[in-house]
Amino acid sequence: MTFQPRMSNTIEGFSLGKGVARRVWNGLVADVWDVECAPYAGGHYVASDPRLFILLDLQGNGRPMVRSGKGRKGELQNPQSSPISYVPAGMDLWVDFTGIRTLRHLDIHFDAETVCRRLTDDLDPRRLDDPRLLFFDERAMSLARLIAAECLNPQPLHDLYGDSLTLSLIIAVLNLDKVERRKRSALAPWQLRRATDYLEAHCLRTVRLDELADLTGLSASQFSHSFKASTGVAPHQWQMRERLSRAKGLLAANDLPLNAVAVETGFADQAHFTRVFRQYLGTTPAKWRKAHS
Repeated sequence: MTFQPRMSNTIEGFSLGKGVARRVWNGLVADVWDVECAPYAGGHYVASDPRLFILLDLQGNGRPMVRSGKGRKGELQNPQSSPISYVPAGMDLWVDFTGIRTLRHLDIHFDAETVCRRLTDDLDPRRLDDPRLLFFDERAMSLARLIAAECLNPQPLHDLYGDSLTLSLIIAVLNLDKVERRKRSALAPWQLRRATDYLEAHCLRTVRLDELADLTGLSASQFSHSFKASTGVAPHQWQMRERLSRAKGLLAANDLPLNAVAVETGFADQAHFTRVFRQYLGTTPAKWRKAHS
């Protein structure tokens, strides 16, 4: 399922200039906004997912005033020295614009569960709760400009390009250092059995990491590391292999159309099924069926 960012806002004094350019990747959404401002414009924003706000360009004599809560003292945002803000999920943000004619900004919204899963060995989910407002980072700005250019590109490149740039931007902003891998303790036999039984029973839907962690009495991070130490694969990879095992059974046993096999084994559609099947097994479902008929 495609990640859809959730944000509520109350705004005044803004109108879209060139509009919004959006790109969607794996758990990531990037929007480039071109906005025209009245003599005074402002808004209150709160999102259900973590996000990055990056000021790319500004025309006018004023500067945005950013406040982390109603009634709090604000700080001026400078396009050169403080264009970047990381805003955790659920955090209120108030922004006032006076003396600004137009502005362009990049918004990055991301699904915390998906990003934590993709960076499972390096990202402590608690770091996502720490705001980081109004700062400058040369690497992050370089990445932001490349992402904005890709959003605005009428002929976008392969999804891996924008996806990797955006994930790299999140790594840069959250200051994720390379960590030395430590040997992880495996799950106890009862923990592994309980987790794999649960994955088998629910493999046709997306099983969240915290569900499995609760079953074993561990934190999500501990469970993820220990499961991989026990099985050699991450929980979501184990689940995907279980789906594909069921799919191979259906492909070999009957003449169900491929789109029906995809639905029966929990994939979004035939294209998703074929893409994952090829990724894990090196061939397409149709070719596999022909070879095993």
